[in-house]
Amino acid sequence: MRAVVYTETGPSSVLTLVERDTPVPGPGELRVRLMRAGVNPTDHKQRAGGTYAALPYPEITPGQDGAGEVDAVGDGVEGYAAGDRVWVMLAQHGRPFGTAAEYVVVPVDRVFRLPEGASYDLGASLGVPAITAHRALTSGESVSRLAPGALTGQTVLVHGGAGAVGNAAVQLASWAGATVVATVSSDEKAALAVAAGAAQTVNYTVGDPVAEVRALAPDGVDLVVDVAPAQNNDLDREVTRVRGTIAIYANNGGDELTMPLRATFSKNLRYQFILLYTLGEDLLRAAAEDVSAAVAAGALRVGEDAGVPLHHFPIERAADAHQAVEDGAVGKVLLDLA
Repeated sequence: MRAVVYTETGPSSVLTLVERDTPVPGPGELRVRLMRAGVNPTDHKQRAGGTYAALPYPEITPGQDGAGEVDAVGDGVEGYAAGDRVWVMLAQHGRPFGTAAEYVVVPVDRVFRLPEGASYDLGASLGVPAITAHRALTSGESVSRLAPGALTGQTVLVHGGAGAVGNAAVQLASWAGATVVATVSSDEKAALAVAAGAAQTVNYTVGDPVAEVRALAPDGVDLVVDVAPAQNNDLDREVTRVRGTIAIYANNGGDELTMPLRATFSKNLRYQFILLYTLGEDLLRAAAEDVSAAVAAGALRVGEDAGVPLHHFPIERAADAHQAVEDGAVGKVLLDLA
């Protein structure tokens, strides 16, 4: 099979396309013949050395997310057969080989059925963005699962509503009944956030975003989904209601977060920090089930009309795909594997 690998950390040029033996699933594992693989910021950050002090394996195939067909079933696996359409999450977590390859072997608990009618493009776009968004939206004081009506009556502020996680959060929150306000940096990104389901957008580069959000949510927002807390925390504190939640999943814009304690604890604010790799199997499973339900309902989509422009790269151009994500491509970058 063809696989993309790297043997040292560094820029996207360290990625190499090689031929490798097709892996064999062990007990409790499935082999998936991949059609698409999603490329996420976590992939290029790990490749660049931002995660590893030293490579944990002599050779790494990057990629956490993908979609394709079950090709082989390991001992002890029930409920799956060759030909089943599936999506995969966290394929490379704790393992040397991820989804930037024609085949991947993964534990059965990281594989989920792709609902009928859902494309492989959509399946490969779930994983990291959608599971992260789900955890953010269920980190408040009253909602642990997402379904239609679960967030009815709540207002959710999503920072970076045109980003991958931001878009998933907008779509999932809208499906669950919330009123969604999304921050964006341009008219073009505002159009994408609205296509995803945002009721209102706020351009944080102009005017007074605190006043604009407050005008849209006079009593304060119930929950904030934040990608850049070092820059946004003052705004978040001002616009979040008493006993509201601020969910943080990235460190865009700075690695240090400081806050005035009295102004923060006087509102009884809840801060939820999110990293999928330490989330726990129970929360991952619950998120995947809800995400699949949203896909089956047509509530999670990709493409320009869903606010998620797709950028396809053949496996031979995996380095270009990584670079596109690193350079801030708007939408979803996918590797075409079949």
